[in-house]
Amino acid sequence: MDTLRWLSKYFKKYSILLIITIILTFGYVAFNYVHPIIIGKIVDLIQNMVETASFQIDKNQLLIYSAVILGAIIGKEACFYIKGCINEHISQNIVMQIRCELFARLEALDCRFFEKNKTGDILSRLTSDIDSVKAVLTGTVPQIVQSLSFFVIGFGIVISVSPILAIALFAVSPLVAYFAIVLGKKLKPTFIGQREAISELNSVAQENIDGNKVVKAYAREEFETEKFQKSNENYYNKHMHFVYTWVKYYPRLTFSVNLTNVVFILVGGYLTLTGHATVGQYATVNGILWCIVSPMQLLGTLLNQIQQASASTIKLRKLYDATPDIRNHKVLKRDTAIEGKITFKNVTFSYEKDRVLKSINFTANPGDTVAIIGPTGSGKSSIVNLISRFYDPREGTVYIDDINIKNIDLNTVRKSVAIAMQDIFLFSDTIANNIAYGIPTATREDIIKVAKDADAHEFISKLPDGYDTIVGERGVGLSGGQRQRISLARALLKNPSILILDDTTSAVDMETEFSIQQTLENNYKNKTTIIIAHRISSVKNADLILVMNGGHLIEWGNHNQLLNQNGYYKHVYDSQFGDFTNTGTIDVDYPNFNSFKMGGTK
Repeated sequence: MDTLRWLSKYFKKYSILLIITIILTFGYVAFNYVHPIIIGKIVDLIQNMVETASFQIDKNQLLIYSAVILGAIIGKEACFYIKGCINEHISQNIVMQIRCELFARLEALDCRFFEKNKTGDILSRLTSDIDSVKAVLTGTVPQIVQSLSFFVIGFGIVISVSPILAIALFAVSPLVAYFAIVLGKKLKPTFIGQREAISELNSVAQENIDGNKVVKAYAREEFETEKFQKSNENYYNKHMHFVYTWVKYYPRLTFSVNLTNVVFILVGGYLTLTGHATVGQYATVNGILWCIVSPMQLLGTLLNQIQQASASTIKLRKLYDATPDIRNHKVLKRDTAIEGKITFKNVTFSYEKDRVLKSINFTANPGDTVAIIGPTGSGKSSIVNLISRFYDPREGTVYIDDINIKNIDLNTVRKSVAIAMQDIFLFSDTIANNIAYGIPTATREDIIKVAKDADAHEFISKLPDGYDTIVGERGVGLSGGQRQRISLARALLKNPSILILDDTTSAVDMETEFSIQQTLENNYKNKTTIIIAHRISSVKNADLILVMNGGHLIEWGNHNQLLNQNGYYKHVYDSQFGDFTNTGTIDVDYPNFNSFKMGGTK
């Protein structure tokens, strides 16, 4: 019932069509009862002829009966066709609405949700779980209405023919209801187990498809096949648990339903033989008995479908109820230009339990170029995640233009910050559309300009279809350096106040990197630029260099100031050719916030 109650909100806008459908369903059911009623009358007519020894046939009456049956057949098929079209129209629109709402909900959720939920599980909600709901809308709900109509009208006819027979038949119903309830309770957990198992199976398959090159590179095909087989066996076991439950309890339901036939033969036969009912009435009830028994037999199947959909809607409703941690609070700044000043004040951050940033403090003024440098895992990318407000700090405050970032409209922040990410994602689309992803109205001239600034125009022009070349999923078919330059062009086209380059040139040669740096310095000097890099050569011209180590900000200043400090930065510069990747973490005394002087270098 929770499933139907949850779905009921979607039916409200189709109330008129639903009323029409119900009327057509009653019409369809009523037309089905015409045939056995007419047959009963003909049987009584024949019995009367035998009893009176009058074998004269009223041809007109037979023609009328035939015409009524023919009309009932036409009416029945017309009702079935029209209500089927309306049902399909309603159900498909509801399913489309649910799917769109779920996708919109996914788009509104923040990074932590996708970290905690597997891709395969999310895809299962958008596919197989919604398909279960669709099955209820297109089949189960209309079938419930139709079965109830058959049951109610059928019992009404039986009552009009013989109240005693109706009471006898109805006496079986509590037994049917009992076994139906037991079956429903037993099936629900088996369907929940099935849904979880299929989600796990999808997750394993999705992960292997995405990581197929890694699997092949390490010759782990056999291991991954075994892992998939375990998930497949788990799904098999969950499904067989459902089958065993169904086989165990469904026969009890059908047995109680079939008792109706036994009751009919005993009670109906007795009433007919004792003259309390005519042979025609007996034939009529016999003809409509299937209309009463069939809905009762369908009860198990309908419960099966409802419980399956119920298990799916539990997962769907969890997604509906999920709320993002990152959302607007007390908005002080909305839809206004951001100048680009960034301040971190005592910022501590962790993804789970372990802190990855510890009491970070710095200020970047508008137009500053700030480099964040340090070994892998030192917290560099976490800083830019906070600037983009993909996450909120556990302690401390991030300010944009001296306003707490939580008090700036989230959409304004995202429009004002552009990131050329370390983990580059390109859509299965043209190169031009990938570059113009953030600004879909951009002209081809605008796209070419930023591609030149990102040193990507030359290699794009040599592709078979140039800017209209379709790239594979996630940029398959392009080198790492080519993907990086397309990602950079995409960020530049956005024309942001804050430009973040997260290890953007790590896959390009030194000459290309130098060319890109010169272009950015000449053409984008008015933007606050955050550069994450491992190589000192990539950042030595920055206005402010932040040296990260183990989640701490251990040194800061420009290139010459850091060399004069004769610390970690100088050590890396002298001994490791300026590459923090080869140095690792060191033990240092971390600066106290009270001794830290806020402000950039300009």
